[in-house]
Amino acid sequence: MKTLIKLEILRVLRNRKFMFFSVIYPPVLFLLLTAGQDAHKKLDGLGITVVAYYMVAMCAFGAMTAVLMGNAERISREREKGWVRQLRLTALPGRGYVTAKIASAATISLPSIILVMLVAASVKQVRLDAWQWAGILLCSWAGSFVFAALGVAIGYVATADVARPIAMIAYFVLAALGGLWAPFTLFPGWLQTIADYLPARPYAALGQAIEFGSAPHLKDIAVLAFYLVLFAGGAAWMYRKDTAKA
Repeated sequence: MKTLIKLEILRVLRNRKFMFFSVIYPPVLFLLLTAGQDAHKKLDGLGITVVAYYMVAMCAFGAMTAVLMGNAERISREREKGWVRQLRLTALPGRGYVTAKIASAATISLPSIILVMLVAASVKQVRLDAWQWAGILLCSWAGSFVFAALGVAIGYVATADVARPIAMIAYFVLAALGGLWAPFTLFPGWLQTIADYLPARPYAALGQAIEFGSAPHLKDIAVLAFYLVLFAGGAAWMYRKDTAKA
């Protein structure tokens, strides 16, 4: 399993075009969304500045872009080319396959998160304590595993022709409902309730809680843990099911 993880990470790092887009896109979007914003203006109902809100939102959005879009299409094409079938003929367990894919996706998400935070600190003058920077980085990176697992599940279910559209629909819907493009407080109450039980909103809420100087809420962690088990377990089950047929 370690060999496969290493191989998957090297394959991702060699895809320079995808790496460039995944790493550069989030900080550029962050700068566009915060252009002209007062660095000290706070959002109604949240108590944090607009710039700080979008910093965490773009960390989450960038990680989602890298892990969800990349995994889904790549895996579906590997299935069509027979690579996944070859792996199924080995002793590799389903959890090993899913772990390798999540690990390779996490390799992409970490640089994009770091770059957004660097731009926020240097260009937008966001000031936080050292433990808050570390906490936001860790939560944004660890939370991206949920969407990496979703990408694996989509890639394993869908064909190459439809994997990308399905991933894009999931990506845009989750990002919009998660409040990554517009402040969450602008949503009507019923929509906020729904979004609280989808993975993107709890994901962004981890970092925003740290911006307030507190620990992430247990409810948000529980929701993300549920989806991680659901997506990763589903992908591993489908892998084992195909292995039994091979």
